[in-house]
Amino acid sequence: MDDSLLVQAVAMGLQADDRTLLSDEFVVASRSVYMNGAMTGTGTDNGAAVEAEALVKRYEGKNGGVEAVRGVDLRVENGEVFGFLGPNGAGKSTTVKMLTTLLTITSGTARVSGVDIAEDPDEVRRRIGVALQEAGLDPRQTGRELLVLQARLFGLSPGEATERAESLLALVELEDAADRSIKGYSGGMKRRLDLASALVHEPEVLFLDEPTTGLDPASRLTVWDEVRRINERGTTVFLTTQYLEEADQLCDRLAIIDDGCIVREGTPARLKAELREHRGLAGDPTLEDVFLDAVGRTRTRVAGDVQEVSA
Repeated sequence: MDDSLLVQAVAMGLQADDRTLLSDEFVVASRSVYMNGAMTGTGTDNGAAVEAEALVKRYEGKNGGVEAVRGVDLRVENGEVFGFLGPNGAGKSTTVKMLTTLLTITSGTARVSGVDIAEDPDEVRRRIGVALQEAGLDPRQTGRELLVLQARLFGLSPGEATERAESLLALVELEDAADRSIKGYSGGMKRRLDLASALVHEPEVLFLDEPTTGLDPASRLTVWDEVRRINERGTTVFLTTQYLEEADQLCDRLAIIDDGCIVREGTPARLKAELREHRGLAGDPTLEDVFLDAVGRTRTRVAGDVQEVSA
């Protein structure tokens, strides 16, 4: 395991009682890995934040192979909030895992900030932040301790780590809860802290995997505000969500994937206008109308609340 992977592995797994391991010698090694990467902001100023061309993921089994992703083309511009939608089993999660280096690519190419994912996955990891659906937070720590710990593991000095933690706590509006144990945080507070943790190393692209799933409406709106604030600071956001209202509210552009292929792509307004023209509708369709049309489903075939997409 190389130095960058070691630092990331320790950052994910170190427990609150292990904070004594953060000696200056350990942090110097971490600093040497990251100071030439994300923390110095050496990302690409020109070109797309995320690009994929003919991206394929194939799984081989005893009864033959299965293509979970079949020739996906994507382009996410710098500074966008880009939404990635799809029913369960459509290839959405598989695509995101390839873009975040968690899965190997069968064929095709993908780049983040101009860096080829297959050729230099370590450099890609330095440039991205990832907040998964299940927040990996140590309940024994306080919010401040977690962020200082992460910052130290990413190579910051004690003073720099404290300053970075303060800045992030302010960004996600958790200053008042900074010194409380995470186990006492609400679900919405944990999601906001997880967002802050993913931003410690100042990534150029932030991947958010269903950041509001399971939250109450008020907490969901608060997370929306945090995503907007993060994006306003210049971070490109790649958002996967099952909530169509969320995509409509947050995303500059979006893509819909079904059966491993992109079936629609564009701004929410343009996609709705195209559907209205195509169908000759008298009124304006909703984004859920666009989604259901794109994946070949109707309202009568989708049980329950269609705001939350399921296959």
